[in-house]
Amino acid sequence: MFGLLKQKAPWWGLFCAFLFLSPLTTAAVPDKAAIATAHPLATEAGHQILKLGGNAFDAAVAVSAVLAVVEPYSSGIGGGGFWLLHRASDGFETMVDGRERAPLAAHRDLYLDKEGEVIPGLSINGPLAAGIPGEPAALAHISEHYGRLPFKDVLAPAIRIAREGFPVESHYVRMATWRLKALRASESANSIFLHKGEVPAEGYLIRQPELAETLQRMADAGADGFYRGEFAERIVDAVKLAGGIWSLEDLASYRVIERMPIRGNFMGLKITSASPPSSGGIALITMLNILQGFNLPKVEEPQRTHLIVEAMRRAYRDRADYLGDPDFVDIPVDALTHPWYAAGLARDIQMERASQSVGNQNHEEGRDTTHFSILDREGNRVAATLSINYPFGSGFVVPGTGVLLNDEMDDFSASPGVPNVYGLVGAEANAIAGGKRMLSSMSPTFVEDEQQVAVLGTPGGSRIITMVLLGILEMAEGKGPTDWVKRPRFHHQYLPDQIQYETDAFDESMRKQLEKMGHQLKPLEHDYGNMQAVYWNKKTGKVDAASDPRGLGQAKIE
Repeated sequence: MFGLLKQKAPWWGLFCAFLFLSPLTTAAVPDKAAIATAHPLATEAGHQILKLGGNAFDAAVAVSAVLAVVEPYSSGIGGGGFWLLHRASDGFETMVDGRERAPLAAHRDLYLDKEGEVIPGLSINGPLAAGIPGEPAALAHISEHYGRLPFKDVLAPAIRIAREGFPVESHYVRMATWRLKALRASESANSIFLHKGEVPAEGYLIRQPELAETLQRMADAGADGFYRGEFAERIVDAVKLAGGIWSLEDLASYRVIERMPIRGNFMGLKITSASPPSSGGIALITMLNILQGFNLPKVEEPQRTHLIVEAMRRAYRDRADYLGDPDFVDIPVDALTHPWYAAGLARDIQMERASQSVGNQNHEEGRDTTHFSILDREGNRVAATLSINYPFGSGFVVPGTGVLLNDEMDDFSASPGVPNVYGLVGAEANAIAGGKRMLSSMSPTFVEDEQQVAVLGTPGGSRIITMVLLGILEMAEGKGPTDWVKRPRFHHQYLPDQIQYETDAFDESMRKQLEKMGHQLKPLEHDYGNMQAVYWNKKTGKVDAASDPRGLGQAKIE
């Protein structure tokens, strides 16, 4: 096997920076700005900030904050995320890691009983399931280091919407119904997100005055308005009272980390994606490297789907074995993303027969997380995927703050080999430890060559990475963003050993051929994902954008 290289080899980083970034400094500017988000109010807020003279980074902060208000089932300032940034003036790129981290008092056996068995629900519901939020620190960091407008101006749209309210829509009703028990268990969550203890009807106005006050405190004092002082004491006291293990040190010591993105190539396209503690970039490059050896355009459709599934299978196996928080474990990034390693993985793929994953697990299915893509008129761009994990996170709102806490602790391996709520298994690399960041599937991504740029990503739990993969494959075939976001989807994650698929992804003939190869098929009751994509033709300057028809988002070009 290709020798394992260390992640922080400086010569490799400099080489990648020269290879991937230098051509971008001479690109023409777009003719318009484009924003695609999962909610029309967030899209409008982003464009509002651009009109005030802000750049894509200012708009990203505004969009993140508004989504934290109007999508409580997907993200929030009680959660975290990854913001992939590209600065047009010099081609600089970075991933802002605002991922949650485990409380310092957390330990490997936090969710196990005396017999060493995982206690059901303990890593999902209530404040013991919550990691230390990273989004407040990330928003302040991006605003200070990359934005152009005052932080208070950028947060103003979210503060206004939190005070005035937003109307409940059908997706809210579905998610609140799903998490009704958890929301009822928190008095504050019950009073904010439900109406008299029941799921509110469509059109009901959700007002969050306490969240507006919290956002205003951040606007006035920056990240310290959340992580320090009287407000931090209020959060810690409430979490401990409800059974959590947070401390003031947990909040005061939280830091945003800027990380070098993961990069690779596929059919002449340059891929830039999320680095650990996200598994997205490494898994994407692994899959694309495997597929590059098969000349996909010339392969018949059944075998093509089979090859994509086999690439998914192998990447997710490596995800479980190798990936975690890079500040706690050594990850062989360069090896896992090297074409030679992928060639070794591809060696045992048979064109007419499915491989077998060892073991099997059943799991629940969830919709969570949110994504947005932004391109401004200068060519700055942001791809950001944010989350509180399960819909409505832990279901716990800190009284008097409006802050809905995440349940990202479930993204750790509570016990090696035992699946989390999305069926993903993990090993020691992603075991719980105090101060550690949990592994994620969030995959904000740039795809480009000398003539075009794509900004894309999606929510979807364990299926995020494979959705982005399918979007990239669509782009490689010359299709536009509307095709990327609406493409019927399928997914394999090593365990359970099955192809999960949207009902319109395969016709009867395709299903029979895949089953003949030995694949186990599982049709899904619901569509999944909510991809948001922006496209820029650098040759003509024209810009396009698309929002997934599965959601209620909006893509807007101005």
